[in-house]
Amino acid sequence: MNRSSTLRFALLFVAIFGVGVLVNAWAYLGEAHVDRKSLNDFPEQLGQWQKSKDQTIDEPTMKVLRASDYLLRDYKRTDGQAANFYVGYYASQRDGSSYHSPLNCLPGSGWTLTRPDTVTISLPDGRTFGANKYVIQNGDYKSLMIYWYQGRGRAIASEYWGKVYTVIDSVRLRRSDGAMVRVTVPIGDSETAALDSARDLSARAAAALDAYVPN
Repeated sequence: MNRSSTLRFALLFVAIFGVGVLVNAWAYLGEAHVDRKSLNDFPEQLGQWQKSKDQTIDEPTMKVLRASDYLLRDYKRTDGQAANFYVGYYASQRDGSSYHSPLNCLPGSGWTLTRPDTVTISLPDGRTFGANKYVIQNGDYKSLMIYWYQGRGRAIASEYWGKVYTVIDSVRLRRSDGAMVRVTVPIGDSETAALDSARDLSARAAAALDAYVPN
């Protein structure tokens, strides 16, 4: 074996050994503990949005979702505009539990999804992030839906990048916790008005989520 081959073999051995040590140390240490509040305590008022009622998810659905904590809540604004807000939080994704994209769940429940787009959500403190937007319909019921993935200091639209960041943060931070967040608003006479309402609730909810979906 010449000197160049020996060097390459040595570097490969060191790399494999280093990865092995890292993986075993991560498995031994487990995930880092993060303090958070239960979603049951999420604010009942967000700006002009006031809690209307909380809903529960049936046991068969929960067995599929496998969320550690969730909130499914109807809000109503002072002008009568209604909205539905859902957060599914996962304390760990190491055991196979993971976000469930509405793109996979809703069609199986009879919903059609059209008009895909990405919208910008502007938080009260000036921060912004991108979120997914769809028009969803089931029979005569049509709504505007916005959803995104939040946790570990990020709010992003892409499920793909959400998984990439989960892998990176699992190694860097020993954390894989996070949430899928969804807002739906019925479309009445104006899709633009529904979008404005959905963006408003999304912005207020995202700003309040840090205590429940830790950075």
